[in-house]
Amino acid sequence: MKGLILSGGKGTRLRPLTYTSAKQLVPVANKPVLFFGIESIVAAGITDIGIIVGETGDEIRAAVGDGERFGAKITYIDQPDPLGLAHAVLVARDFLADDPFVMYLGDNLIAGGIASLVDEFRSEGVNAEILLAEVPNPQQFGVAELNDQGKVERLVEKPAEPKSNLALVGVYMFDHNIHQSVDNIKPSARGELEITDAIQDMVDRGLDVHPHIVRGWWKDTGKIDDMLEANRIVLEQLSNRRRGEISDDSRIEGRVDMGENVTIRHSLIRGPVVIGDGVTLDNTFVGPYTSIGDGCTVERCEIENSIVLAESEIRDVPERIDASLIGRNVQIDRNVRKPKAYRFMLGDNSTVSVP
Repeated sequence: MKGLILSGGKGTRLRPLTYTSAKQLVPVANKPVLFFGIESIVAAGITDIGIIVGETGDEIRAAVGDGERFGAKITYIDQPDPLGLAHAVLVARDFLADDPFVMYLGDNLIAGGIASLVDEFRSEGVNAEILLAEVPNPQQFGVAELNDQGKVERLVEKPAEPKSNLALVGVYMFDHNIHQSVDNIKPSARGELEITDAIQDMVDRGLDVHPHIVRGWWKDTGKIDDMLEANRIVLEQLSNRRRGEISDDSRIEGRVDMGENVTIRHSLIRGPVVIGDGVTLDNTFVGPYTSIGDGCTVERCEIENSIVLAESEIRDVPERIDASLIGRNVQIDRNVRKPKAYRFMLGDNSTVSVP
């Protein structure tokens, strides 16, 4: 069985951050989202993995490499334009051949990984398995309608008036029959080959498409609020690892994972928090559910429930920073004016002066 990870989207919902960085490499708990997917596939016993890449392909290649660090063999497959999930299957056909495969969207996170789901697909002997989750906003997803016997009856991409609240989660398993279905469908009104149409074709041809309703958490990290929630969920599973230089007048409460060469002076850290290598915290409060990337400096500030990417500097912010996603090499400092609160979503290499 092979793995196919889709990592070619433009990440428009996370702009401006994704003007300069692949959305799949934005970190959750200081680990790129894409790495969680690779690790889940490898943990399911699948080590031959293709990664679909687009305009951020060089960045993805540099971050992932040949896969040796994950115990996998990585093949990169170019998709010049993001023309739909089924189009990704089409351009990966030479890599996939007639082997069964799991397709994983590179910006998704699923509790507990996918090993049990892959085992279920293999043991059931079905032609496809789709993961479904109950959501409050099904019109924003591909939606599945099941019949009275719990079988897949109909799939619709982003329906204006959904007849079900069961959204397609970003993990699919297929046998070779998916290739004929991809050949059978036409581009949708938005010009894409929709995976929902291809799966519907499998259903219409009488093939066995098995639905699995996900009961644990699942996150599509395409928006800032989803990124922050995913960060909170992952940090809840954090274990203590405290290294570095911690002054006597600093205090650490709860679960905190500290990297190498961390310096903490006159500060309070209240976990769960993850702190990368080479971070300096001075006269600072870092509250729960915060991830601070490698090489950051945070001085005379309060921050919580936020993600700060590597090499950023935050100094002298008079109000607490909350629910923020701050890019790489960002500088935030203070000038003379004073609003009441701040919320930031900043792209890489930004410079902001706050009152």
